[in-house]
Amino acid sequence: MVLGYRLLGPRSLAALGAACARHGLGPALLGSCLHHTDLRKSLTVEQDTMKVELLPALTDNYMYLVIDEDTKEAAIVDPVQPQKVGGMTPAPVLHPVSFSTSRDHAGGNEKLVKLEPGLKVYGGDDRIGALTHKVTHLSTLQVGSLNVKCLSTPCHTSGHICYFVTKPGSAEPPAVFTGDTLFVAGCGKFYEGTADEMYKALLEILGRLPPDTRVYCGHEYTINNLKFARQVEPSNAAIREKLAWAKEKYSSGEPTVPSTIAEEFTYNPFMRVREKTVQQHAGETDPVTTMRAIRKEKDNFKVPRD
Repeated sequence: MVLGYRLLGPRSLAALGAACARHGLGPALLGSCLHHTDLRKSLTVEQDTMKVELLPALTDNYMYLVIDEDTKEAAIVDPVQPQKVGGMTPAPVLHPVSFSTSRDHAGGNEKLVKLEPGLKVYGGDDRIGALTHKVTHLSTLQVGSLNVKCLSTPCHTSGHICYFVTKPGSAEPPAVFTGDTLFVAGCGKFYEGTADEMYKALLEILGRLPPDTRVYCGHEYTINNLKFARQVEPSNAAIREKLAWAKEKYSSGEPTVPSTIAEEFTYNPFMRVREKTVQQHAGETDPVTTMRAIRKEKDNFKVPRD
């Protein structure tokens, strides 16, 4: 993940959209991806203390704008298409902060730095473009009055960081931005890590967050993930119900994000590797070897058309 930060004073995030247009970063940059993102709707999740705007990008990515309702400071998560963030953000929001969950979601950082000189970029991987501040596990940051805790979850990439966002004293659900580590009903491929690392990331780090934590992941993979989950646990009613719901949402262009940590434990096979039904499907008795087996199976999974 990457975090970028700069106070813009009286300038609004709408000015970022104007700057993008001046630099030729408008719709032409979207190219062949327009026909995908035009069909995908944005979504705003509002709470008294924090607002999260989901912004579809590229073919199946999500960018997020996290707004502290008290101070109107904001964090931009995974700005792979910064011109879309500027174009879709309401003008009153000031003080943007930019997060990218892993180096392969950081493609917009260098564009943002060019548009806003002095932008600070935080992340857990030296390979992240425009990185200015490297964070480590349990590093803490602020977005207005919101607390942000960095959670190291190496596996998909070795420097992957998830961001856990809370409001001190609030009874409202916190949020976690999981990039390519945890998806709705799935997890990232083990490109630079091991089954043991993903087990730790999912079960020992993310899985120990409050059950009502809202999970905002980096991609819209939900339907295909649930079809694989159904293969692993064909008798799991939670999987069938979530799949029917996800199909309905997707058919109308709506996001299937966010989920919650509690929900993931009911239908995500990679969060359920301690369950006997998942272990029996994998032919294993240990959670880590089960994780390895079902990830290998998922890598070769042919998604049915139903």
